Amino acid sequence: MTELEPAAILWDMDGTIVDTEPYWMAAETELVARFGGTWTHEDAITLVGSGLWHSARVLQAHGVDLPEDEIIETLTSMVLEQIEIEVPWRPGALELLTDIHANNVPAALVTMSIRRMAERVAEAMPFALFQAIVAGDDVTHSKPHPEAYLRGAELLGVEARDCVAIEDSAPGVASAVASGAVVIGIPMHSVIPNSGDHTVWSTLAGRSLDDLRAVYRKERTNA
Repeated sequence: MTELEPAAILWDMDGTIVDTEPYWMAAETELVARFGGTWTHEDAITLVGSGLWHSARVLQAHGVDLPEDEIIETLTSMVLEQIEIEVPWRPGALELLTDIHANNVPAALVTMSIRRMAERVAEAMPFALFQAIVAGDDVTHSKPHPEAYLRGAELLGVEARDCVAIEDSAPGVASAVASGAVVIGIPMHSVIPNSGDHTVWSTLAGRSLDDLRAVYRKERTNA
């Protein structure tokens, strides 16, 4: 009997592959300050995992007098400036990506960052891993809506329910779960509630493709 195998791995980016959340928080703080406002760490945490257009509207409510698209482009440019100085890989992320690549398992990047940001992070990897990228400006509905994960699976030619999705935030986990994927949460700057509809790991460090396969088989065998 052939063992169950995930058809593909769907990856969130910010906070999952790269710990860029501090870059985003610093950019938000600086932008709000330009307009005379105050942006706290607690304010920033509420936006982790959210779509950028939602975040832009929240920043407008804090006094940033710019159109939504301009807020997004400004924040993205500020974060990219920091990435040019250092790409902050999360522990174990590159190693797991390398294992997936070596075993020819299809993978897609599914992020709420806009495409130029997603492509820059993908380019920073030592190999071309992702056969597809779904960015925040590619979808109508941001996470926690499942559209982005459904689109990522579609671009790979597979069903989302046949994939493993890796996420770091509660909205991201909710999005992936709603798509039907087997979901692993790696919390960083926000809390992922324990639930029977996803698995939580404290880190990707020391994890391999075999670990992803084991979670997938467990979930699909018990389904």
